[in-house]
Amino acid sequence: MNSDHSSSRTLALVGTGIFLLVAPGTVAVWVPWRISRWHVHAPFAGFTALRVIGGVAMVAGTVVLLDAFLRFALKGMGTPAPVLPPKHLVVTGSYRFVRNPMYVAVVSVILGEALVFGDIRVFAYGLCAWLTAHIFVLFYEEPTLRRSFPEDFAEFTAHVPRWIPRLSPWQERAGS
Repeated sequence: MNSDHSSSRTLALVGTGIFLLVAPGTVAVWVPWRISRWHVHAPFAGFTALRVIGGVAMVAGTVVLLDAFLRFALKGMGTPAPVLPPKHLVVTGSYRFVRNPMYVAVVSVILGEALVFGDIRVFAYGLCAWLTAHIFVLFYEEPTLRRSFPEDFAEFTAHVPRWIPRLSPWQERAGS
């Protein structure tokens, strides 16, 4: 591995780590805490099992988010931050199931928090976070990816849904 490749990877890892703390850290941890102070209310509709579902959503969302962030740095050689975008389109891991696993993961964490804490305000915030992500994806992210990776992104969008994960992983065609 040459020194330029190594320094690019290091920059991508450091930038990705900083962005992880700033963006998802703010959106999925700090803001829900500010809303709820982690105060536990009665479970929604009296169903205690929803707390377990919420906990599973939080853990699963965190795992998917960390994996997706690492893939941006290691496979994409960039960060999720628009100031240092990836050099390669990332279509491995959770990206084989859904085009936007980072946003799906962050919203899963927020909605999981809402279920665990029984807080309708955090639930409403989670829906607003998803709507904000949806608008960002439609008007900035997808047009940018179409320009940056025209053929690869066209194939990717033809096979992988934006928000609802596929049941089986997409297999990128050979030679892509």
